[in-house]
Amino acid sequence: MSNTQRATVPDTPHADDELLTMQEVANVVRVPVATLRYWRHRGTGPRSFRIGRSVRYWRTEVFAWLDDQANCDRQSVI
Repeated sequence: MSNTQRATVPDTPHADDELLTMQEVANVVRVPVATLRYWRHRGTGPRSFRIGRSVRYWRTEVFAWLDDQANCDRQSVI
């Protein structure tokens, strides 16, 4: 019997995801970049993070945030 162990690959939820810039997210959400900066300051917009001096967003998280916003609006109307 061999005692070799396989390295376990950590679960990476964004392995097939795409990183978006602030301008790309602004185009998707259809708001000015300044609004994204303001939301980031308040902590209310889509989740973002820094890579060096640049702010980036995971594409799936932007669309999940949009879905949450749409669902939140529907629930407040009811």
